[in-house]
Amino acid sequence: MKSIQINKFGGPEVLVIQDVQIGKPGPKEVLIKNLSIGLNFIDVYHRTGLYPIPLPSGIGLEACGVIEEVGSEVKLFKVGDRVAHASMPIGAYSEKQIMPEEKLVSVPNDVSDEVASCVTLKGITAEYLLHRAYPLKKGDKVLYHAAAGGLGQILCPWANALGAEVIGTVGSKIKEEIAKKNGCHHVINYSEKNFVEEVERIVGKNGIDVVYDGVGIKTFKGSIETLKIRGMMVAFGNASGYVDTIDVKKDINAKGLFFTRPSIAHYTIKRDELVESAKKVFEAVVSKKFKIEISKKYSLKDAAQAHKDLEARLLTGPAVIIP
Repeated sequence: MKSIQINKFGGPEVLVIQDVQIGKPGPKEVLIKNLSIGLNFIDVYHRTGLYPIPLPSGIGLEACGVIEEVGSEVKLFKVGDRVAHASMPIGAYSEKQIMPEEKLVSVPNDVSDEVASCVTLKGITAEYLLHRAYPLKKGDKVLYHAAAGGLGQILCPWANALGAEVIGTVGSKIKEEIAKKNGCHHVINYSEKNFVEEVERIVGKNGIDVVYDGVGIKTFKGSIETLKIRGMMVAFGNASGYVDTIDVKKDINAKGLFFTRPSIAHYTIKRDELVESAKKVFEAVVSKKFKIEISKKYSLKDAAQAHKDLEARLLTGPAVIIP
């Protein structure tokens, strides 16, 4: 089968398409034919070595596909079932993949392959951010960075549906319109205006209940500034670089803030958590709490270009790779 492999950490050029042997599924594993593959920023972190993985390796954590073969002890699924996943083991950028059955979730008939492949990871991320990392309440004032991105397309309208007032930041004029369409009540273009000053103009000084920050080092200090007394800083990503030092006295103690650095692994560690979270996500898709508009489709051989576009912030929503 065809698979994208990396033999060293580096830029998009280290992504190489190769013919590999897939093997047979183990007793509690299944063999999946991937129909659509999700493109996520965590793939960049794996490729560059920010999140180190053993090399050589495949890459990619998210896909939707159909089960072609099951192991001798598999009980949760059968051949022909359509499933999705958004977790280790790594290797979704492939025509086929072997996965442990406990990492898979069933995909409802009214959710397409392409939507499932780009909503499982981002959707579960949005679910735990909105419902568990910080249980969002009606009337809460939310600041969300990169509101025109793939996760923003899910989280912002979902937060809106929960009754929050959503302020989104973006980096260009084009993305302003996308963020408004995504459910943001207020949109700030940080390339033109100081987002801290704009947030204070909208909700007052120290007026934000929760910041969801997947950008990282460029927005961290400003995000802390906008929060209310006993507000919550949810730092869940590092698109601009990793925040590796926190001044507790200045950043946290000054306003008695709560700080968390969660990941999807922390909130899907038990199978019942994974299944329940995915169920909420697919229900939200079907009930149109948010709408998935795929911004671009790539072929497997164009994975390097997909990463270039992702890092250059050229994508205006979720993108997929079609094997």
